[in-house]
Amino acid sequence: MQVLRSEQFLPITLDHAWNFFSNPANLNAITPDDLVFNITSTLPETMYEGLFITYRLAPVLNIPIDWVTEITHIKDKVFFVDEQRKGPYNIWHHEHHFISVDGGVLMTDILHYDIGKSILGTIAGKLFVDKKVKEIFTFRYNKLTTLFPVTNK
Repeated sequence: MQVLRSEQFLPITLDHAWNFFSNPANLNAITPDDLVFNITSTLPETMYEGLFITYRLAPVLNIPIDWVTEITHIKDKVFFVDEQRKGPYNIWHHEHHFISVDGGVLMTDILHYDIGKSILGTIAGKLFVDKKVKEIFTFRYNKLTTLFPVTNK
């Protein structure tokens, strides 16, 4: 199993951060265009425990796949967890944590993922999956820096 941890300071209030990240429609804004990412389910304004979100994306060679995640845990303005229910991973467990700090919010993502134990899964992970996951989180980090820039006062 792979673990990816990412921390980012955002110069916004905890309420602003929570409202942005708890609205599933904002996933489009922080996902790389080359994934051809489309949410296919009807979305509520804010998420809730038990919410299923369906997507269609093309992460490799423009081959479309369906993906279903469930929001499994929420502690308002503290954290939420999404887990894959259908998709390319054997395990996908993504924690999103938010802490109010001086001048903004510290957001921490902790992702546990596994593409399977077969030899093909191991090879795919080494050749492109691990790299692609890191690229997605790097894109997200950079996009959030653009959406919520630090301003000097």
